[in-house]
Amino acid sequence: MALPFDGAISRYYEQDAPEAVRAALRDAGRDDVVNPRFPYPERMKKSDYEEAMARLQVELVKMLASVRARGQRVVLVFEGRDAAGKGGTIQRLTENLNPRAARTIALARPTETEAGEWYFQRYVRYLPSAGEIVLFDRSWYNRGVVEKVFGFTTDEARARWFDQVGPFEKLLTDDGIHLRKFWLNVGRATQLERFLARERDPLKQWKLSSIDVEGLSRWDAYSAAIDETLRRTHSPHAPWTVVRGDDKRRSRLAVIRSVLLGLDYEGRDLAAIGTPDPKVIGGPDLWTAA
Repeated sequence: MALPFDGAISRYYEQDAPEAVRAALRDAGRDDVVNPRFPYPERMKKSDYEEAMARLQVELVKMLASVRARGQRVVLVFEGRDAAGKGGTIQRLTENLNPRAARTIALARPTETEAGEWYFQRYVRYLPSAGEIVLFDRSWYNRGVVEKVFGFTTDEARARWFDQVGPFEKLLTDDGIHLRKFWLNVGRATQLERFLARERDPLKQWKLSSIDVEGLSRWDAYSAAIDETLRRTHSPHAPWTVVRGDDKRRSRLAVIRSVLLGLDYEGRDLAAIGTPDPKVIGGPDLWTAA
């Protein structure tokens, strides 16, 4: 079977990955979490996860019904390291929701026309109307991190973006939009483990991009850009929620619980929702670059 990008990810693992990362992957058992800094050494049991998720799915359906009945507008922004679990988390959030009222937006690179517009303009087009939830699978935060790391923007344009992003989000929340921003993070070994799995799985190879491949060697540059972006864009009206995503099961439950607890809705069952794990989800102080 031909591997995408001529096997560049496997080659990185064999030749260029730090020895500590290779050792973590070599020594890991089937259910081990390969990031040594993650607070749990093993993944959550599947049976416990599925039981909790089933309860949360019922609550999500009730939440959306309330959003529609009350005419609320909700924006959920998902950012994070490559392979941190953004897409899977969004899928679990929306799998039982009416797609007409819960829309996922994952934009491709800007067209020539969009590149000539105000940076936030193409995202404004997808903001929710009354009774809608919009989930951004990556967002206007591309400029803060990816564009910086790969030189897709200038320092002047990024500085202007930093000046504008806070007021932009304040306009949204002042107008009544319920805005939540989630940053999903994983350790270096976890990221490489997931890239290797995608490289070998013909059903998931489409998830890989040249950015993923090139980004493997730019871990430190990503870390610096992430750190600056979280620090400069965390605000009272639009705070960041940081999620440690090395165990997808724990991180998905934590995000959904956080979303449900952040919105009051009719029939909300706090016992069914449970409490987000503070070892897995919290504020920017939970951010770790490793």
